[in-house]
Amino acid sequence: MNIAVFASTNGTDFQAILDEKAAGRLPKVHISCLVVNKEDCGAVEKAKKAGVPVVYIPEKNADGSKRSRQEYDQFLQAVCESHQIELIVLVGWMRILSADFVQQWPQKILNIHPSLLPKYPGMDLNVHQEVLDNKEKETGMTIHYVDEGVDSGDIILQKSVAVSESDTAESLKEKVQTLEKTWYPKVIAELSEKTH
Repeated sequence: MNIAVFASTNGTDFQAILDEKAAGRLPKVHISCLVVNKEDCGAVEKAKKAGVPVVYIPEKNADGSKRSRQEYDQFLQAVCESHQIELIVLVGWMRILSADFVQQWPQKILNIHPSLLPKYPGMDLNVHQEVLDNKEKETGMTIHYVDEGVDSGDIILQKSVAVSESDTAESLKEKVQTLEKTWYPKVIAELSEKTH
């Protein structure tokens, strides 16, 4: 199964996928490319080390004008078609995909979110602080398909972790990332087994 990983940030979960692939635990997955909207994000370095082609799509045109969401996503579509992509995996992708794009990939775009959806959608860094502020007893992560809404697609898997009184936003983030790094590659592996 040819996958494209879309990333804007450090690529912690992307590294977990690369590690599982290197360990032979994703035998039916081919990481065709990493697509980034920030040329210097941490995920780029990880892709280069692993020999994964990087495709940088700038948010501005050559003349400096900003690309519309639709325009931008046409570039994404072209990249996915040229690499014969079968599954798109979002890891810290900080752009909202247009409805036009999402509709071309029904149940073919995965996202991971650092909360137990439907609680705390949309937020990224603030999620863990919100969890603490609301005195939640547990938090976790959700792997879901992407639809036209924000963090509203069908849930594939949720895993939770207890919130302790001594937790900070940073420590919660670490706990949740541990879950993400374990389960995101497993879900991708399972989907590849079903498809191939």
